[in-house]
Order: sequence, then structure tokens, then C-alpha cells
Amino acid sequence: MTAAQSCEQALRVLPQRLRQEALALSPEERARTEEFRLRTGWPMTAVWDGAEHSLGGPPVGGEELEQLVELASQASLHAVLDQVRRGYLTAAGGHRIGLCGTAVLQNGELHSLRGLSSANLRIARQVRGAARPVLDGLCPGGRLGDTLILAPPGLGKTTLLRDLIWSVSEGEGCAPLRVALADERGEVAAMYQGRPQLEVGRRTDVMEGCPKAQGLMLLLRAMNPQVLAADEITAPEDVQALMTAAGCGVTLLATAHGEDESDLERRPLYRVLLAEGLFQYLVQIRRTEGTRIYTVKELR
Repeated sequence: MTAAQSCEQALRVLPQRLRQEALALSPEERARTEEFRLRTGWPMTAVWDGAEHSLGGPPVGGEELEQLVELASQASLHAVLDQVRRGYLTAAGGHRIGLCGTAVLQNGELHSLRGLSSANLRIARQVRGAARPVLDGLCPGGRLGDTLILAPPGLGKTTLLRDLIWSVSEGEGCAPLRVALADERGEVAAMYQGRPQLEVGRRTDVMEGCPKAQGLMLLLRAMNPQVLAADEITAPEDVQALMTAAGCGVTLLATAHGEDESDLERRPLYRVLLAEGLFQYLVQIRRTEGTRIYTVKELR
């Protein structure tokens, strides 16, 4: 599926008026678009090349946000309520809709959202071959080493992680291994009705919607993985789970937010990862003149 076709697939969840506005973009613009932003009282916008562009139509109404949720859930809101409680839902094709509104709390926890105020339709794209520039450096002797992918938001950490998982699971450029993926927010595999909407390989088992630390431990105990993968290590319990897994002889594959290695060293959470020597390789992603540059550094 081309980038433009992926965008057109995502647009099926938009109410008719907004869909027509988005389809009025040129094919090139649709191919470059990463997100559509809907905010009540303002025209819909599209995000590409890191900038937000107004589509110039009438302001989005609250009823259109309700229609968006109804279309994305195929009129079965109860089936996606657990996702909505976490502020998003996944549509067919793996496209992800972030939601904002007034939180309804029960016992101090988010129960649901009402009075939706904005939504972010993020277009899911499979970038096959994204891992090709780094595979040789990460697979000495043909087997993946423990790898941490580092970059600021929006530079493609999840895209690279997904393609590395697929490559390892399929034995493309390295030995085929069983991969277990803790996909807490559904951004890597994008499960929909029990099936990954984005390809993560035939030897990959996915635990979605579970907090990463718990998911990692469940996968380690239940699925006998050779590689344990997770997106966005953000909490001390995530680090502890990785340390436990490392002691069991599992190869680790994860991502983290940051500019460079010195940024990791300044932050206590990530400093532990470096001090414990959990990762053999650090992959840094940066953008130069619109092109993503990958750098592989050996940590141990």
C-alpha cells in the first residue's frame, strides 16, 4: 500500500464533510501527511514535514467528533471502551485516533471521556526496509544484539522498531528468532479484532493494552521469547522489567526519547540503563535537511 493509499484508508473514519476536505489535498500532500487534527471551533488541519496546515474549511463541530468515534468503532463503542479510557482507539488498518475531552473519573481512575473537544488521526504506515541501514551493525555474526533506539518524538523510532521486529521474526538479514512485543498503546502492531494491522512477522507474539512492565513479565513467563521488545521506556518499573529479562538471557529491543547519549546520561531513568550495561548497541536517529540519518554506536 502506498503512502497516499494509506492516507485514503485512514480517511474512511472521518465524517463525510471532513473526508472531502482531506481528499481535496493533492496526492503528494496526502502522501506526506502524518496526522489530521480536529479541534472543536477550528478548521481541520493536516500535519506534514513537522508543520500543521489549515485546510480552510468550516470549524469542526462536537457532533463531528462523535461521528468520528462512531465510524472508527463501527458503531460498537462498547467494544473499544477500554481503548477510549486510555485516550485513543485503533481503527481498521492500524490508524490511531487520539482523543481529548472531559475526563470522567471513578475511584480516581479514568473511566471514560465526554464532551469530546479534539481528536488526532495518526496515519499508520508500514515502512518496509526502514531497518536495512542498521541491520548489519546490530547483527554481528547474524544474530541481533541488545538494542536501544534513541530519538526525539516524530523521527521514526516506532517505525524503525517495527521493521527490526519484522526482520528478526522473518529472518531477514539476521537469524530468525521468536519475538515477544509488549505493545502497551498499540502503536507498533496496531491490533484490530485480534490481528496486527501492521506487519511484525510470523514469529512475533503481541501483548497489547497492558502496562509495559507487566506485559514484559507476562511475555517472558508465558511465551518463551528469544527477543523481548517494547516501545518507549518511560518508567522505573519498565527498566526493572528489562533488567529482569536481561538476567534470563533474552535479547532486548526498545526505544527511548532523547537527543543523544549525553541526554541519556543526564536523566536518572536512562542512566540506569547505561550503568547496568543492558544494551550492546545504541541507534540514534536525527534529521538532516529532511533526511533521517541513523548512527549505530557500540555501548559494550
